[in-house]
Amino acid sequence: MGMIKTFRSVVQFQSLSMDPVEWRLRKAASIEDLRLIAKRRLPHGVFDYIDGGAEDERSLAANCSAFAGYEFRPRVLRDVSNLDTTTTIFGRQAAMPLIMAPTGFTRIAHSQGELAVARSAARAGIPWSLSTMGTRSIEEVAAVSDGEKWFQIYTWKDRALVKDMVDRAKSVGYTAVWLTVDTAILGRRERDVRRGMTLPPKIGLSTIVDGAIHPSWTLDFLRNEPITFANVTGLLDEDGSSAVTLSEHMARQFDQALSWDDIDWLRSIWDGPIVLKGIQTVADAKIAQRMGVEGLGLSNHGGRQLDDAPAPIDLVAPVRDEVGDGATIICDGGIRRGSDIVKALALGADAVSIGRPYLYGLAAAGERGVDHVLDFMRDGLERTMALTGCRTIAEINRDLVQRRP
Repeated sequence: MGMIKTFRSVVQFQSLSMDPVEWRLRKAASIEDLRLIAKRRLPHGVFDYIDGGAEDERSLAANCSAFAGYEFRPRVLRDVSNLDTTTTIFGRQAAMPLIMAPTGFTRIAHSQGELAVARSAARAGIPWSLSTMGTRSIEEVAAVSDGEKWFQIYTWKDRALVKDMVDRAKSVGYTAVWLTVDTAILGRRERDVRRGMTLPPKIGLSTIVDGAIHPSWTLDFLRNEPITFANVTGLLDEDGSSAVTLSEHMARQFDQALSWDDIDWLRSIWDGPIVLKGIQTVADAKIAQRMGVEGLGLSNHGGRQLDDAPAPIDLVAPVRDEVGDGATIICDGGIRRGSDIVKALALGADAVSIGRPYLYGLAAAGERGVDHVLDFMRDGLERTMALTGCRTIAEINRDLVQRRP
């Protein structure tokens, strides 16, 4: 009898749930766990498009691993009973120093695509960004999200089309723009080459077989409206309504003549903050600052463009040392935990941005998966702040980290 009593006192059974999404998310203790769930649920070509990088993918790997090159110097006995993760980005309050980076063709992860991610970001109180290559339009997203919204610009050869998109974003309340500057041509993404990946995916024998193996994605894909480049539907011959190879599409539509002179042109059509996304040297950061650019997006496009480009986290301190307090620095690439956010801020960033992590969450569990990612990031940020003795974002400074010996 005593043994039964003891057994009852120590054994607790996990509550049962009939919700398959809840079951999946219970198993996701990290972003890597969500990545593996996404890998199981997505067709191989779709997963590789999201997950892959350029050539041998050394930059892709280094973006994450470079964070391990820094260790904390935690302070103790600091009374961390009341933590405050709020900050301001371009004068507007954010619940934490995290931005949802722009990602193209988001609906290949889940039919709700940008709508789901924007709603999740609004609930979390952080900025969200729409790509020129988005699969929901500027206006569609504005209709479902009253949160902070930024628009990302690829400079097309047709400048009137770019101006039209910028004007539309301005008219429905987008508050900042990214200008992506690292895509003069598309990087060689060899996973996509091997798969023969097009956007949207072509339906062929291999696709049919892959779709049968991943029925939930296939049904979601087939039951919803066709995927297109929603911001240019009807305005451009290649709007994604028929399958295109991304490298050929970009070569035909993107302006390889983009130069520093075009910053003045962008300023003439946009009077809000501009962030250059793709800064990879101190020299270019200094030029951008001299030209009055408000934001420096330290980024190698998630390792998808130039292999062996520098890891963004390693650029933060030298860029901050050169530009001083005169620009907002955003570290884009490799963020997988709240502790990564703290390291980037300690080295001099004002905020970080993420892309793949929320795409993994979206693919794994739809909008709830994105919520899960943002909760995970917030919890990790708060935990790291508490364990390093930082009560506010302002208390995170260079003394908090050092290069690992």
